[in-house]
Amino acid sequence: MDRSGDKLVGLVPAAGRGKRIAPLPCSKELFPVGMQQDARTCEPRVKVVGEYLLGKFRDAGIPLAFIILREGKWDIPAYFRDGESVGLKLAYVVITDTCGPPDTLDRAYSLVGDKVVAFGFPDILFTPDDVFIQLLRKQRAGQADLVLGLFPAHDHRLMDMVRVDDSGRVTELVLKPLQTDLHYAWICAVWTPTFTEFLHEFVSSDEAQRCRRQIENKIDPQGDLPVGAVIQAAIRKGLRVDGVTFPTGTYIDIGTPEDLATALRMYR
Repeated sequence: MDRSGDKLVGLVPAAGRGKRIAPLPCSKELFPVGMQQDARTCEPRVKVVGEYLLGKFRDAGIPLAFIILREGKWDIPAYFRDGESVGLKLAYVVITDTCGPPDTLDRAYSLVGDKVVAFGFPDILFTPDDVFIQLLRKQRAGQADLVLGLFPAHDHRLMDMVRVDDSGRVTELVLKPLQTDLHYAWICAVWTPTFTEFLHEFVSSDEAQRCRRQIENKIDPQGDLPVGAVIQAAIRKGLRVDGVTFPTGTYIDIGTPEDLATALRMYR
């Protein structure tokens, strides 16, 4: 019996407040975007934003995902429950506050420390559907501690831009550059316990505090530490970071009113 899936887990940060598209009648991860056929009744039903990411986990053979949510976002577990409706098991980590996605992810450290983690943002819709299958294949074939899913960037000023060499190794990551010759941004990832441990140590380090101050001055007025800053530090530290490019891949972040409207037109 193949038990390789036992070592896989999905990780979903859902602790944000969705201020850019507020007010909403629900958590943004539950905003309806498109329709689907219900597996049990074969009748059409609404598909919410977060289901797109969870479906990609399921299709990659990931049996369990942890959703890390902020206290008060009770509509998320009320909707997804144990995960039966999306085809994988779900568990929830509830936090009161966070200083950014790396801090949010680190709250699940004791639960995922010995696993291969598949990570995605639940408010970003992206294709193709087999992204995590390809990322996991790349990780298993090599020695990478972290494998990034790389997509042609719409606007480099809003993205973490990535340089990857001919062997697929990521050699540079730049946070939201004003100017760059780079073309690909990272959207999702898989990583090993080595990177989980690195992230755990980094979020409480002096380097993380310096990064927050720099980001507050240049990139994010709130000073939230992005996951890209941790990846930058991992590259500098010598961790093996690889990338899989998806030249025809697409992505859309529903976190702004304009992009949410676009997603509603695209996903029907």
